[in-house]
Amino acid sequence: MGATGTVSTEELRVPAAEEFRRRGRRWRGLTGSLAAGLAGLAVLVLGAGLVCLLFGVPGPGAAMLIGHPVAAVIALVAQRFVDRRDGPVAALAAAVVVVDLLAALSLMWWF
Repeated sequence: MGATGTVSTEELRVPAAEEFRRRGRRWRGLTGSLAAGLAGLAVLVLGAGLVCLLFGVPGPGAAMLIGHPVAAVIALVAQRFVDRRDGPVAALAAAVVVVDLLAALSLMWWF
């Protein structure tokens, strides 16, 4: 507080480094959600494969039963780097999570 009892604007400004960290937390949260969603999808695909096997009906193919868990593991390992590192390593790992998700969805669901 200043001498007159008012708060100066200097005290209210967020430093640039803090703003960068705040954006980094949002990005980490987004990529973490994407990685967790991919892991959840892998569990659902494996569960569907098990149910189809038990009832003797056609289900997801081998590519989906193998590809989804592999993609989930890649995304979760990359997310670990995103959460524990800073700078270019975290940015690259975040890009790996996004590209892995897009590759898994496009290769196993749309093509």
